[in-house]
Amino acid sequence: MKTMNRIIAAACGAAVLAVLMVPAASACGVATSLHLQGVSASPQLKTDSNNPLEGASPETLFRDAQASASGRTASIVGMWKITELSMGNTTHNPPIPDGAQIDFGYAQWHSDGTEFYNSGGFAPATQNYCLGVWVQTGNYTYQVNHFALTYDMTGVYTGIINILETITVSPGGTKYSGTFTINAYDTNGNQVNHLTGQVTGTRVTVDTAP
Repeated sequence: MKTMNRIIAAACGAAVLAVLMVPAASACGVATSLHLQGVSASPQLKTDSNNPLEGASPETLFRDAQASASGRTASIVGMWKITELSMGNTTHNPPIPDGAQIDFGYAQWHSDGTEFYNSGGFAPATQNYCLGVWVQTGNYTYQVNHFALTYDMTGVYTGIINILETITVSPGGTKYSGTFTINAYDTNGNQVNHLTGQVTGTRVTVDTAP
């Protein structure tokens, strides 16, 4: 079985950006090191992961209320800018502090129940995308079952990452938030890692700036 330090992955990869370094392979790419970003430099964890509008600016709250009042369905379908933060991994080997950024990128959720994620934490040469399927479980809630293949820096296949997310979309459909669980498996099907965290998304529109 590979050691816990070999595969550290999340939502679509394992890019926790800047101080602590350990060998790692990701869900959506390969990293020679795992970089833990200081919590102060990361977005804050939500006290209620089911409230997508927690901490939103007055402008965002107004836009979401307008969208909701217009009768627009709060659908997950569309393109989203994603941030993933560590939560509950302080006993991981190595420890990952709550609020450390795991990954970031863009996701597309399609009306046929499929999902595509492009990780910003990894170069395309190391494979920085993942694929999933989703189902609506309530008026504003969704679940996604997400898979990625992993490789080392030489291109050798090392296993599979399975990411499960439970997400709540805001009434106006401009934001979402929720939780994720990542389980990593080696080429023999042995589980070699486990991570949990929070995911947030902001809808991308034709007016969205980089």
